[in-house]
Amino acid sequence: MTNTHALQAAAHCVTVPLGDRSYDIRIKPGILGEIGSCLSALGIKGKVGVVTNPVVGRRYAPGVLRSLRAAGLDVSTIVLPDGERAKSLHSVSAILDALIRARFERGSVLVALGGGVIGDVTGFAASIYMRGIPFVQVPTTLVAQVDSSVGGKTGVNHPLGKNLIGTFSQPRLVLVDPTTLRTLPPRERVAGLAEVIKYGVIADQTFFAYLEQHMDRLLKLEAEPVGHVIARSCEIKASVVAQDERESDLRRILNYGHTIGHALESLGGYRKLIHGEAVAIGMVQEAGLARHLGRCAPDVVERQRALVRRAGLPDALPETTFARLWTAMQHDKKVAQGRVYCVLPERIGKVVIQPLEREACRQWFDQQRRRGEPARPRSGPRA
Repeated sequence: MTNTHALQAAAHCVTVPLGDRSYDIRIKPGILGEIGSCLSALGIKGKVGVVTNPVVGRRYAPGVLRSLRAAGLDVSTIVLPDGERAKSLHSVSAILDALIRARFERGSVLVALGGGVIGDVTGFAASIYMRGIPFVQVPTTLVAQVDSSVGGKTGVNHPLGKNLIGTFSQPRLVLVDPTTLRTLPPRERVAGLAEVIKYGVIADQTFFAYLEQHMDRLLKLEAEPVGHVIARSCEIKASVVAQDERESDLRRILNYGHTIGHALESLGGYRKLIHGEAVAIGMVQEAGLARHLGRCAPDVVERQRALVRRAGLPDALPETTFARLWTAMQHDKKVAQGRVYCVLPERIGKVVIQPLEREACRQWFDQQRRRGEPARPRSGPRA
């Protein structure tokens, strides 16, 4: 098979069906070089602002800018700092300042070129500039490609909690180039697998079994399983978003692993754990909590723990106290009427959402301590 045929065979297109706000997720190796023609096909003209960070910008912005300019677009670049701490109102203000200085109009477009932080901040800025301008997601990390770039959630963190400030605003298009994963640091690449594993637990036991069978190939970035995993993850998320766009009911299942995960990120000041690592720990620990509450059988916990470990992700809580963990969980945006809600697995492929009782959670936490858990999580995959 020629390289051209291989690229064609690896291409996928997933539609997020939201009526007149529907959009495509196009997954294809090399699609970054086609971004200009993709935007032109949508009728986009005039000013385009590419928001990125220094690391991604050095590697991918030159090609993206060439493609956009070749399509006749007036392009400028906005560079934000790298890392989770850039997910702030300060970064949003920096984008807005740049748009105002460049005289962006309501028909102008923002392009988010980077990981989840860039996508969330860019989408939020686009949603509030002149009461909303279009934006396009171009995710370059696995966690962004399978999760944060899809579904229209935008926003920034607050020192007391993650994603507490934001909007729902759907992109016009999502362009996924799986080859960008080859240039990620191993820790970042592996962290994205947590969100992939999540989809199997919440919605598709067959997909979870596929991950169990092909994890070694995914870690080697083999094209066929990587393309399939990205596409299937996007299909699951698109289906959930289409049924519950604004997270009033069903969409909350996408938060599996995030109640504890977000709390751990906050407790670490968004420095000790990256998002996927926190979600991996959150999934295993929330499964353990479900087992403690009689919601699931032991194998539901152990299969997740085994798969998370095979991916090279941490599964144990870092050193903390129950009081600190519970307090951090109460600052999560999933709290309703003062109660902490959590997604808990009943089996692989099926989850439920229920409020947590403080005393029951304390008993679960103390039980782990008596068993000698938690150990300190690894800071990333083994070399």
